Amino acid sequence: MSARKHHDGERLVRFIIIALLALSCFGAPAQAYGPTGHRVIAELAYGYLTPEARAAVDSILEDDFLAEVATLPDEMRSNPDEFWQVEANPYHYINVPPGQTYEESEKNPAGDAFAALEKYSAVLTDDTASLEDRKRALWFVVHIVGDLHQPLHVGYPGDRGGNWVDVVFMEELTNLHRLWDEHLIDHRDLSYTEWTRFLERKIKPEMITDWQKAQPIDWVHEGLELRDDIYANSTGILSWDYVYKYMPLIKSQLSKGGVRLGGYLNSLFK
Repeated sequence: MSARKHHDGERLVRFIIIALLALSCFGAPAQAYGPTGHRVIAELAYGYLTPEARAAVDSILEDDFLAEVATLPDEMRSNPDEFWQVEANPYHYINVPPGQTYEESEKNPAGDAFAALEKYSAVLTDDTASLEDRKRALWFVVHIVGDLHQPLHVGYPGDRGGNWVDVVFMEELTNLHRLWDEHLIDHRDLSYTEWTRFLERKIKPEMITDWQKAQPIDWVHEGLELRDDIYANSTGILSWDYVYKYMPLIKSQLSKGGVRLGGYLNSLFK
């Protein structure tokens, strides 16, 4: 067999493997920014809490850490309770058709991430609510703020926010949503504490002031703009040039998410 034929045979085998992987992962649920991204945002946020907000958060969480509970709304998807299997499903995303704003778009009657943030913010600040209800509310507030800083959680309705858009990243098949939830962040092979330490040193006081001026609806509008750019530049086989292009945005969104979550909790517990 010639070297050329041998090489073509290897490419065919690789293509078959990728196709089989596609069948195995098609339709798999997204993990909503992935564990690392959520923990980075929560860990950053804890450092920006006022003493009053930190005392309130610690009182609600008891022995848990903010970064620890940031992933619970995803992890609880394995809980067979109807709340986690049905009611909470829409709380991780927003669907907005191309060319529309969130305000113009048709709302899911079952709710979405923006509506859920308002709902659980009210529970969190309700002194008459039980500790367990406030604890769950804090989980969701922390988690949703993280999700709203991953642009594909403000997704197109027709493809589940990029879950049905197949791409090849570093010779492995995945989908566009999972690429942004997990692969781009985990590609650097850093723990969430390393990510946090590297990012927080670059966050300047003027950035904090500017980022915390934005309200949740502004985060949604930012996500819409970023989403459209990502779709326009995320076709075919993606490799190091894609990492080079979008890693600054990943860092920026994680940093903004942490600073804004800290400021948002401060405002709730003022």
